[in-house]
Amino acid sequence: MIFHENLDFNQLIGYHTILYGETNTKKTYYTAKFIQFLLESENVNPKDICILDFAPKLNIIKGLKIGGKIEDFYAQSIKCNNITFEGEIIPPRLNAKNKKELYQFATINYKKTHRCLEEFNESPTPFLVINDISIYLHRGNKNFLLNSINRAKTFFGNSYYGSSIKRNFAIFFSLKEKRSVKYLLKRVNKSYITN
Repeated sequence: MIFHENLDFNQLIGYHTILYGETNTKKTYYTAKFIQFLLESENVNPKDICILDFAPKLNIIKGLKIGGKIEDFYAQSIKCNNITFEGEIIPPRLNAKNKKELYQFATINYKKTHRCLEEFNESPTPFLVINDISIYLHRGNKNFLLNSINRAKTFFGNSYYGSSIKRNFAIFFSLKEKRSVKYLLKRVNKSYITN
């Protein structure tokens, strides 16, 4: 389904939902809006909302707006249960100069994001929000991620699913990413494209 700005967030409570699409299609913005809705309209206890923000810092690389954190769009999200990691996420396809670097960066990102998922699994909350799922999926196990998602009563996440970020040495990498995202989309209750 196509995501519409006037979507009633109430319809997403109790379900597992993924927004997916190209870069710069407001995926993180709408994810932040969902958190704002939970806190301000539904008066959900912030500690019942776990946020895993896997996105790189907002950058403009080769004319593309890449990344952006939930906090950039909704400052009050810091009140929630944010599971964080040291350092920053490296956008692998954009920062790598070759295939070896591509997989090195993806592996560094995987270690950070996997630890966050493990921490969530140890103490799950009713609400789970993940910004930029595809960062984990570059090297991560899609079933492990799905099991984590299934621990939450309500899940809202977003993922890159497009063709604007490409490099000649990353064709197989991008194909695997797309397949993994597709696999998840078939296994959640609701999915919306933001293109």
